[in-house]
Amino acid sequence: MRATLHRRVTAPIAIAAGLGLALVGCSGGAGGGSANEAGEADGVVTVYGTIADTEAELLEQSWADWEKENNIDIQYESSKEFESQIGIRAQGGNPPDLAIFPQPGLLADLASRGFLKEAPEGVEKNADEFWSTDWKAYGTVDDTFYGAPLMASVKGFVWYSPKQFADNGWEVPKTYQEMLDLTAKMQTTLGKQPWCAGFGSGDATGWPGTDWVEDLVLRQSGPDVYDEWVKNDVKFTDPQISDAFDAVGDILLDPNYVNAGYGDVKSINSTEFGDVATGMAQGTCSLTHQASFFDGFLTDAGATVGPDQQIWAFVTPPIEEGETAVTGGGEIVGAFSNDADTVKVQEYLSSPEWANSRVSLGGVISANKGLDPANAQSPILQQAIEILQDPNTTFRFDASDLMPGAVGAGTFWKGMVNWIDGTPQDEVLSSIEAGWPTE
Repeated sequence: MRATLHRRVTAPIAIAAGLGLALVGCSGGAGGGSANEAGEADGVVTVYGTIADTEAELLEQSWADWEKENNIDIQYESSKEFESQIGIRAQGGNPPDLAIFPQPGLLADLASRGFLKEAPEGVEKNADEFWSTDWKAYGTVDDTFYGAPLMASVKGFVWYSPKQFADNGWEVPKTYQEMLDLTAKMQTTLGKQPWCAGFGSGDATGWPGTDWVEDLVLRQSGPDVYDEWVKNDVKFTDPQISDAFDAVGDILLDPNYVNAGYGDVKSINSTEFGDVATGMAQGTCSLTHQASFFDGFLTDAGATVGPDQQIWAFVTPPIEEGETAVTGGGEIVGAFSNDADTVKVQEYLSSPEWANSRVSLGGVISANKGLDPANAQSPILQQAIEILQDPNTTFRFDASDLMPGAVGAGTFWKGMVNWIDGTPQDEVLSSIEAGWPTE
């Protein structure tokens, strides 16, 4: 399942996650205890997560040889109700040995309640050697490290036609202002809107707009403000967040720039995000903003993807030339058990050996610095890996996935739709902020 389709399934559940976790209570129970109290290994390690269907089959294939070599049976269980059920299972004394958390906030909640084991020494050693401090922080709660990352995704790519750029002498912009200047130049040369966008996604309509805003908050105001925004220490009504909306609006609210081939500005909400790939493939649209998974939609639409192919992409440029900051997503592996077999599996999943095994099977990437980008199955995934492995890259997890579900999968999505429909920006920001749960 592609990253954003996975998001469509889990987002409504994220809202319910608070209900499930409310049953957990305020203190640890089954599965908790001291990190030094090791259980008894039995040759079986259970793993629970949201990864399903073909991706689940590839996950199991990725560790199959290691299982045989180490005489450990890894039993994986997938659930669309993971976000609500993991807390209930922990409270009820029936947690898995390992859980693959798609939201760092959910891992942090269970860790703070005493249900998760501290990460073994070998896992922390791998994290320090093969992951950036930004990534390690997502598995750290109150200065205690609980779990290493698993897979990753990179958002904020701008897709374009290399041939069209070359034919017109256009260059990939190095700053956001250069991208705005290029947009104006393209509109003049082409005599039509260069950009297309689609926020349509069923019950999750609006989420592509949140990705745009997150990109600009990180680029304009920096990682510290981004982190404070995720925690609501910086409000949606803060001028810094309004500035990000303004910067996105310089493109998405300008009828001269959108919505190429689909209609006016308001048509963004009724255009399915995946349908934009058809406009790009057919050449009716010259630019669009979407994550690395979009190459699959482009391929399905009949386009070839690569630096010298029909369609390629560059990362949304920074405010100041030379900076590299990206948003994305991923998973964290946390443990409810710490017997010898569970520790070995957790260490393996944090290693370059596992990352290379899984990525070579296709469709995913990892930010593990020991991963060989050549193992990725597409040029855009290879580029995404190189971005994540670059020590100069600042990475931040998708903000809406870190916020409470009522905001990140609720008022933020709805606010983006209203904003495109013409609701005044101050009203939109106030309505999004109103979604934050009261203490």
